[in-house]
Order: sequence, then C-alpha cells, then structure tokens
Amino acid sequence: MSNKLVRHSCFYSETMAQLKNITVGILGGGQLAKMSLQAAARMGIETAILEKHGNSPAGKLTHHEFIGSVENTLLLKKFAQQCDVITLENEFIDHHSLKFLERLGKTVIPSSHTIALIQDKLLQKEAFAKAGIPVPRFVAVEKNIEFKQLASLVGLPFVLKSRKMGYDGYGNALIRTGRDFNEAKRRLSARHSTLLAESFIDFYMELAVMVVRTKKELKTYPVVQTIQKNHICHTVIAPAPISKNLMRDAEELAVESVKAVHGYGIFGVELFLSDEMIIVNEMAPRPHNSGHYTIEGCVTSQFENHIRAVFNFPLGETSLVKKSAVMINLLGKPNPQKASERYLHGLKNLDVHLHIYGKQESRQGRKMGHITMIGDNQKQLVKKITAIEKQIRL
Repeated sequence: MSNKLVRHSCFYSETMAQLKNITVGILGGGQLAKMSLQAAARMGIETAILEKHGNSPAGKLTHHEFIGSVENTLLLKKFAQQCDVITLENEFIDHHSLKFLERLGKTVIPSSHTIALIQDKLLQKEAFAKAGIPVPRFVAVEKNIEFKQLASLVGLPFVLKSRKMGYDGYGNALIRTGRDFNEAKRRLSARHSTLLAESFIDFYMELAVMVVRTKKELKTYPVVQTIQKNHICHTVIAPAPISKNLMRDAEELAVESVKAVHGYGIFGVELFLSDEMIIVNEMAPRPHNSGHYTIEGCVTSQFENHIRAVFNFPLGETSLVKKSAVMINLLGKPNPQKASERYLHGLKNLDVHLHIYGKQESRQGRKMGHITMIGDNQKQLVKKITAIEKQIRL
C-alpha cells in the first residue's frame, strides 16, 4: 500500500508541475497596447506595460504595469527583466532607448535600427527612395532656406512637416504662399527641431495595407480605403473599391516598404492613389488604425499577428471572413453621453461590434473607440454604420 501511495505521489507531482508563461513587454499603454494585450491574453501570454501615466487603457488589464519615462534607465531595466521579448505601440520611442534594451540582451521587434529609419520621416523617405519606391518629392528644411527655394525643389503647394513626433495631422501644414511658410515654420519650429518639405499629392483615394513579417513568413492584409476627418482616420473600408491590378500594386509597394527599413513585426503602410498611380505616403511600425477592422473582419486580427510576429511564431490567416468590413473611429465629440446611453446606441444593432478604449478624458477629435460591421454588401454596410456612428457621443 505504501508503495502505491509513493507512486501516486510521484504521478501527481509530475502532472501538476508549474507552467511558466512567456511575457511580451509593450512600450506604451494606449488602445493599441490594450488590444495587443487582449490578443496575447487569449493565447495565454503574459503582458508587461510601460507607460508614462497610470490607469492607462492597457495598464488596467495587466498585473505588470510600470509607470514612468522610457528614458529612466533603472525603470527600463526592471521592465526588461519582466519580459521575454519587447515591442511598442508607437514609433515615438527614441531608438536609443530600444538600443539600450537590445544591449541588455532583449529582443526588440521592430529593432532599434528599423525604428531609427522610420521615426525620422526624412530618413524614412530616403530609405524608400533608395529602394525605388515612389514617394512625394521631398527635401530637408534647413534653418535659412527660403520659401522660393523649397517651391522650386518640391513644387507648389507643398506640405511642411515635422520630421519626428507628427501624427493625425499634428506637425503638418499645407503651404501655398511665402506667408503660409513663414507662419507654419515659426509654429512648427517651436515644438519640432527639424522639418521636412514634401510635394502635395493631388490624390483621389487614400489606401492602407497591413504587412506582418517574421524571419520565416510575410503576409499582407487586404488593401483598404481610408477616409480622413480633420486629418484623422475616420472610416476604413475593406477591401478598397479598386481594381485587382491596383490592389496587387499596393500590396507589392507595402511589402517593399517594410523590406526597405529591414522591418519585422507588423506595419501599417499608407498610400495615395493618384491618376492610376500609387505613391507611398508613410508607414507605422505597429498595429495601425486602418487595421482595427481585422478583429472581427479577418480570420486572424492584426493584434494577434502582432503578438505572433514578435515571438517569431507561425502567422495566422489574414483573409476576410465576409466579403467586406467597415470600421469607423469613435472620435471625441462635445457633450459626451452617459455610459448607459452610449451602450444603448452602440449595441442596439445586433450586427455592430463596439470597442470603447477606456480613456479617462475625452476631447474633440480624440480616438475614444471604434465600431465595426462585416457583411457581403459594402455599400449597405457603409450607409448603416455611418448612421450608427452619428448616434454615439464619447
């Protein structure tokens, strides 16, 4: 009897062995980190977050929340100790901080080298141009350069941009006259040390492609149309209503853009369609607003493939589950509704998928959530989801 008890004891000690989960660290705690965290949790992967402020959308959902600046090397070391691999939710983290993590022996996806090429829009454009990828004409804005010099180089009108830290129209200005240039240069230079001038592209449609890449695989999501509202992505329509030839061209340019910056992980590539020609605008080395529809619209969401890619796991299928998907961002509006009202309007249609990010404060134009619908009739989806979005105030 005693021998049986011993054997049973050994059996239980083996079968009840502790399983150590792997942990992905995300630099940033906003909605992109939150949705990546949710995808990781579904696969049993732990997540650590490093964000400047507490109570962030992602920070609320993890036990491993680090609060403070990425420039705090002591904090960064503690964060790294918790992580098996590290990624990010925006490209504004100085690449030197990522290099610091790599020197600690951590794998960072995308790498510090890739981020260095992307976060400075001049270096990004130079990398694309070197690879033969069509981009707007561009030139660095030197301190004493004159308006007429820039106009002769890139044409009129042109766009004046901050080389770093610009997004959703922040850090950009459309220039038509010398007065426009002087005012915009003064305003932008007050917050941004370096500027870039690009030719204005008279496009008739904006497109985007999500590309996910590991050392072993590369996959693209459907080409989508993006519609802006005050320079902020408002509506995403998948697939874009363009020809198959243009879709193929857009996919190829997106893939070549990722390769041009030696990118691994997931990338959102923005493009302009102009006179049957596609021009690359810029890219983001992370999950992208134009890919939110993939949560319900595709077999594997951009967020799950983001997590798979940073671990170099096999990638999931990227095709649509229905013929079409449409997503609209819920941007901050005046007089936000009470929670009960927003859920009433957002959920009364059984076909709507509602995502609210849990941000503490709303301001006009801020991305507070999104809604998605999938189906087979694209025009009907656009009409229906547009009417629903108008009823929701966050």
